[in-house]
Amino acid sequence: MKEFLKRKNIEISLRRYGIDALGAMAQGLFCSLLIGTIINTIGTQAHISFLTEPVATVGGVDYTVGGIASAMSGPAMAAAIAYALAAPPLVLFSMISVGFAANALGGAGGPLSVLFVAIIAAECGKAVSKETRVDILVTPLVTIGVGIALSALIAPPIGKAAMALGSLIMWATNLQPFLMGILVSVFVGMALTLPISSAAICAALGLVGLAGGAAVAGCSAQMIGFAVISFKVNGWGGILSQGIGTSMLQMGNIVKNPKIWIAPTLASAITGPIATCIFHLEMNGAPVSSGMGTCGLVGQIGVYSGWVADAAAGTKDAITAFDWMGLVLISFILPAALALVFHTLTKKLGWVTDEDLKI
Repeated sequence: MKEFLKRKNIEISLRRYGIDALGAMAQGLFCSLLIGTIINTIGTQAHISFLTEPVATVGGVDYTVGGIASAMSGPAMAAAIAYALAAPPLVLFSMISVGFAANALGGAGGPLSVLFVAIIAAECGKAVSKETRVDILVTPLVTIGVGIALSALIAPPIGKAAMALGSLIMWATNLQPFLMGILVSVFVGMALTLPISSAAICAALGLVGLAGGAAVAGCSAQMIGFAVISFKVNGWGGILSQGIGTSMLQMGNIVKNPKIWIAPTLASAITGPIATCIFHLEMNGAPVSSGMGTCGLVGQIGVYSGWVADAAAGTKDAITAFDWMGLVLISFILPAALALVFHTLTKKLGWVTDEDLKI
């Protein structure tokens, strides 16, 4: 069995499924749901008719350009996961149907359903790939058959469980905004820096509202924090690559000296409750935006698109100067200032040096 799994490149490990597959799923989400949201926001705010008017009607439902991209999130996630698992072409292409089914049947918790179903279906497809003379029939049949069957069996309960957990976190944040503001900000922010996907986690849990705002705060604190405290050794390239790219670039340095993580993490522990208790910052855009921070400014775009949607729905009177001040302070100014203060302190204590942060 070990030899068979090795020959088929089936590696049952936390790294393969919890890091590689989860990270790929976030990329699939970014290239579908998130990009679709951004396109819709640009079209609405810039009054670009081509982006706001329906370009296709399917089953009586009108789709804009962004709407089409968002509707393909299930297939995009599944294909991305299969790619991360090094699936052969017939398996990879078959995952499009699997992703659609898992996402649709998983309801609001679709992304988590896609993760589980896509991993199992892809590995089953890999197991039978090129084992028969009629591979072009067998591999798609097995991959799609397993994927659809699993989607019908486990996607609905997985989706409900994910949404229940997400709802619990959001309920707790509304009930205890100070404590949960700290916890959500710190944990989601750390997940963003770790080689796992904070975006996929937030999407799977449907994390929006105050909890989403705390998540944006935590992720921004990690990215802006690391970018600013490492400026002396990484320069403007480091500011850009970490500040609007990813703080994951510091992961190798964290392994060498975990104490460099203190400054950004303490910054997130402060900006989180400020976001929830003072500015009441809510992220009501696509849930995946909650776990993106300042990466491509996706977290901030998510907050803004949520404001626009809430204003259109009548649940928000208007976008105020206080809203903008809170978003800018939480996303950029406070993380930079706080991280610098804590970094200076850790340097004085002899725990870290600037060279520890060189990427």
